[in-house]
Amino acid sequence: MCVMSAASHCLNPRCFQQLHPPLLSQQSSSSRPAMASPTTCSCLLFLLALLLPLGAVPVPLKHRFPPLDLASSFNASEPPTTFFEVDRPIRPPRGSAGPCSALLLSGSFGYTYGQPPSTAAYALPECLAAARAGGGSIALAVLEWSAECRGRQFDRIFGVWLSGAELLRSCTAEPRPNGILWSVSRDVTRYAALLSEPGEIAVYLGNIVDGTYTGVYHANLTLHLYFHSAPPRPQQQQQHADLILPISRSLPLNDGQWFAIQDSTDVQSKKLAIPSNTYKAVLEVFISFHSNDEFWYTNPPNEYIEANNIYSVPGNGAFREVVVKVDQDVVGAIWPFTVIYTGGVNPLLWRPITGVGSFDLPTYDIDITPFLGKLLDGKEHDFWFGVTNALDVWYIDANLHLWLDQNSSKTSGSLVSYDVPALALNVDSVFRGLDGRFVTSASRNVSATGWVESSHGKIMTTFYQRFSYRNSNVYSKNGRVQVVNQNIDANSGVFATNGTVLLSEEVHQVFPLYVFSGTSDEVDDEYSQISVVKLGINEQRISGGIHGFSNSSLQDAQSGRGSMRVKKNLVIAGLGETHQVYKYIGTDGCYFRDVSSKNCSVIFDHSDDSCLKGSRHDWLGFSSM
Repeated sequence: MCVMSAASHCLNPRCFQQLHPPLLSQQSSSSRPAMASPTTCSCLLFLLALLLPLGAVPVPLKHRFPPLDLASSFNASEPPTTFFEVDRPIRPPRGSAGPCSALLLSGSFGYTYGQPPSTAAYALPECLAAARAGGGSIALAVLEWSAECRGRQFDRIFGVWLSGAELLRSCTAEPRPNGILWSVSRDVTRYAALLSEPGEIAVYLGNIVDGTYTGVYHANLTLHLYFHSAPPRPQQQQQHADLILPISRSLPLNDGQWFAIQDSTDVQSKKLAIPSNTYKAVLEVFISFHSNDEFWYTNPPNEYIEANNIYSVPGNGAFREVVVKVDQDVVGAIWPFTVIYTGGVNPLLWRPITGVGSFDLPTYDIDITPFLGKLLDGKEHDFWFGVTNALDVWYIDANLHLWLDQNSSKTSGSLVSYDVPALALNVDSVFRGLDGRFVTSASRNVSATGWVESSHGKIMTTFYQRFSYRNSNVYSKNGRVQVVNQNIDANSGVFATNGTVLLSEEVHQVFPLYVFSGTSDEVDDEYSQISVVKLGINEQRISGGIHGFSNSSLQDAQSGRGSMRVKKNLVIAGLGETHQVYKYIGTDGCYFRDVSSKNCSVIFDHSDDSCLKGSRHDWLGFSSM
């Protein structure tokens, strides 16, 4: 089986040389080979291996599936298709003024792979400067990426940075001949301190245009601001950091500012010194996975590859963990949500409803306040990132959010307790030839407690994480069918107290995933592939303290199925349909959406923002998967 992507960041040089040699001489101007797309290359090699007779050794493919372009369905009179990711609308706080909007950057991304990012000077929008002069503050900041493209092109990963701090990680949509439109809006209010200082905007979207892949992405990046007319209340003042330090690569670069993690031994780091009056610190981590690890959750263990004489496929098993260290201390871990990009599995699944998290990739917070006692010495400290079992390539960077004591030039602290047992990882497998099953399970606990003394008093902070993981990969019909069932269960919490509970936050997330892929009707160099995907997020958040109480519940369930006819590694026909149910209930409001699409058209779309009890919403959620 292969979970197929019509577009994949071919960042592995060996992979690219096999699959797309012409671009090496014609397009690449960097030391790294030209990129073919943001997902997996060797996936297709895996598919070929599973189609071969038992015990056969696969022959490396010389081509890859191109982005789907069913010319027979093209109608020049059709308007461009609008793609979208289902999420709740971003609403300004009551009583806020705005919006005022500023265009930050406008650009076209065609021959951009291996070239420097597009940059533009960032100056405070006039309305922000005026609001600050009048004693007002940012109530809401929204970064909007809007883009269009026409023709044929792979999906591409891209990032947006302000003064080295990443604000958005996203994937482009795959265009159609009649054109596509899409936009992404991200709440960037937490970067208020960064937005209030001059800087530089950088956007990297590596793209290649040639005689076959003609799509150029035209995009605008806009900032929308809303303001509190009066000075913020104390809880608003403490909500967002006073200083944000980027943990990323610095310009100039011929790439994004992210770190590229190539394998399980590759560790990337950056040295930082933090201000001596810091009293709270949170690390926000951006992650995306590509090439051989785009579908890491489908990868077989190396023993399976070796037993079947298959050497050209991604391996290292189906478990990945991002480990974050400060100096030599593991301060947290990330078990990432399985984002499927817009060219993944079957590109027709994601037209026009894109995969969960594909347009606005999730970020992950790790509270490192308990470790501040080790960091307040004025010296530089190493912030490290690694990925357990990684294959080429993972893009990782981070923003360090710092809260500063305005009434003191020096805070102090100490780590009281710290417990990070070794990762528990187990793989059980039973195979006979290309058929069989391997089951991977894992668990991890992280906890740390420390105190910091500032003008706010002596505050004891505890941060903890608890993870569990199970992945089942079953192969049948001589390797022609693969079924993946995976579940990630993640709990995290922060408690801050000075005798009175100042803050209590707990988050419980469950990421279910089901992938079916099978091939049939093989005649010479032609066959059919059927795919079924189910994924989603089930999340509970609860927080409380001296400033109030809030909670929320999110159930986001997406399912899709599709088929393709493949001839000589080209998709000559196909269809796809997707259904998604999104349900959010919180003290800040509610939002519900039930939407379905088929073959690039929306079949039905129902939404509302009421919080009615006993409504049809009550039975929709993960059970609908």
